[in-house]
Amino acid sequence: MKWLGIIVRTFVGAVFLFFSLNFFFNFLDMSSQGANMPDEAKQFGGLLFSSGYMKVVKVLELVGGFLLFTGLFVGLGITILTPISVNIMLFELCLTKQPGPGVVLTVLCAVLIGVYWKHFRGAFSMKPMAGCSHG
Repeated sequence: MKWLGIIVRTFVGAVFLFFSLNFFFNFLDMSSQGANMPDEAKQFGGLLFSSGYMKVVKVLELVGGFLLFTGLFVGLGITILTPISVNIMLFELCLTKQPGPGVVLTVLCAVLIGVYWKHFRGAFSMKPMAGCSHG
């Protein structure tokens, strides 16, 4: 289980690190990425970019990707990147009407939550007590 966690953590971290850096430095041409998307997906994506929302998301991806890739504050990295992965998946399934990398990333984030469960167990307590350690 330890090796699975390291491999998945490093892979997910590298993916988010690479694509967030690409957003800012544009070393990989992504201009044809949305050519076959439905109009609704193009409009929604356009609003995310023009509003500056994607800049914030990409900074979060950069931070979360760095944390996972380096193994520093892994729980925080998973906490940052899992909702982003779910939103990528929902964009793909609801707006483009086809699964894509967001589905894979969401599954891998779920695997990471399982591997690092002791760090997330308290978040799933029905009646948590203040000051109570879960260790």
